[in-house]
Amino acid sequence: MALKEKHLGDGESVVLSIRTHWKALAGPIALALFLLALLWAVWWFTRDLSYGNWVTIAGAVLAALIAAWFVLVPILRWSTERYVITNRRLSHRSGILTKIGRDIPLHRINDIGIEKGVLDRILGCGTLIVSDATDKAGMELHDVPRVEDVQVQLQNLLFAGDDGSDDGEWPPNEPRRARGRG
Repeated sequence: MALKEKHLGDGESVVLSIRTHWKALAGPIALALFLLALLWAVWWFTRDLSYGNWVTIAGAVLAALIAAWFVLVPILRWSTERYVITNRRLSHRSGILTKIGRDIPLHRINDIGIEKGVLDRILGCGTLIVSDATDKAGMELHDVPRVEDVQVQLQNLLFAGDDGSDDGEWPPNEPRRARGRG
């Protein structure tokens, strides 16, 4: 669920819209393959028994229930989660039935960090940790593809709004200061 054009303010444009890294799907896909192999094994070992068809059907129903909860739901979650950076805000949207979203205006961001474990470094993703100047905790964006490139792009947007003052920000209601004056 990305930001649609109608959800953008006047003069606001999408700079970057990304989905979480495919590594979030590795576990559910591995489970689906395991369930298929297990179901095939149940069929193979019970095919000659008089009640073998019933065991296979029961196994298939059980595998389908497990797959629906532990495979289908995570895939749906992955497909609905989106990180969007506009020229004014950082947005995180997710949700299958209940849509959840949080935005941080760029002028409120005061720290951007990244975390990359060994697997993240191999796969080229990581966690982007954004701290803002509010009472709420910052935002952790997990499994961001090319996290370092996203961090640089976000920093470029932040520096583009810097007015050169000692506070490092340009609040929306504060007039720009002339450069070079002390």
